[in-house]
Amino acid sequence: MKNAPDLSAQIAKSIRDAIVSGDLPVDERLPSEAELSEQFNVSRSTVREALKRLAAQSLIRTQRGATGGAFVNRLTFEDAYGQQITTSALLLSMNTVDFDTACEARFALERACAPLSAARRSADHLATMRAEITRQAQPGLSDESFCASDVAFHRALVDGAGNPVLSYQLAGAVEAIEPLMNMITFTARSRTHIVGLHTAIADALEAQNASDVDALLADLATYTAQLGRSVADAKKTSS
Repeated sequence: MKNAPDLSAQIAKSIRDAIVSGDLPVDERLPSEAELSEQFNVSRSTVREALKRLAAQSLIRTQRGATGGAFVNRLTFEDAYGQQITTSALLLSMNTVDFDTACEARFALERACAPLSAARRSADHLATMRAEITRQAQPGLSDESFCASDVAFHRALVDGAGNPVLSYQLAGAVEAIEPLMNMITFTARSRTHIVGLHTAIADALEAQNASDVDALLADLATYTAQLGRSVADAKKTSS
């Protein structure tokens, strides 16, 4: 006999599958805990745990009162963004992905956004990138703050493509892989060089020059890969 956690996971999956298939449409009220308990032949506490799992994934919301209950939520890309980042970070940390592989993946994905961002970037995206460049050039900026600014810069570039599916898919590349790469290279990188590349990328985006954006991202990829190798070589020498 399966234990309660296994049963609650099965019930959550069954309801999630019904939501994905459209059998339970957005804003549809789920059966009550008592009805679900009878339907799945489990205790109400097991049903409650299954509903908690679904709520944690933003698939359902609960409302109190006479007309309350659990309802199918309209999941947005923004709601799922954090889950994508967390999953990517866990995969990287648990599967010991090497630096070159992470670098290759990140920039290949980001360069896919270059032509779209050049065509669609808004004044707000450009303003965000310019503000982050100014921040990165501050002499007293901590490594942690520089990393956060670096992520914000590249997220604006990706979001400039105006495609929420791409932004969601690249969440892991920008906000999971990039911080990991920064942690490895921060002792060797030249902030001045990075700020120069960022400025050139923003200029190319403003001019809607997709080929220049792509070439500059390729330059940044090459520079980042070189940093990773130099750090690795220095560690070997010192050991």
